[in-house]
Amino acid sequence: QVQLVESGGGLVQAGGSLRLSCAASGRTVSIYVMNWFRQAPGKEREFVATITWGRGITAYADSVKGRFTISRDNVKSTGYLQMNSLNPEDTAVYYCAAATGPRDPRFPSSYDYWGQGTQVTVSS
Repeated sequence: QVQLVESGGGLVQAGGSLRLSCAASGRTVSIYVMNWFRQAPGKEREFVATITWGRGITAYADSVKGRFTISRDNVKSTGYLQMNSLNPEDTAVYYCAAATGPRDPRFPSSYDYWGQGTQVTVSS
């Protein structure tokens, strides 16, 4: 089992930055990939960014490409999402998720472990 705990959310003005963290504990050696998803009120959960835990290969949703950066620290077993140039459309609950093998990010329910989520609110 793996436990994930997010932190770093909050209220920020448009154009500002936030850095989210996702601390993993438990059987972290089983993590193959870590993703960030987000869910805005009344909308479905959507993919934001992904990183393979071993090689650090990354990919991003088009809506955040060039503004967000995903990274991980294997020693600390922590993933990060650096969010710059935030706009009100980025307002959502942000979740980190991990899987023990390759997953299609179009199907969030296929991920094995989830954090509790952290609220990000961007004011205009």
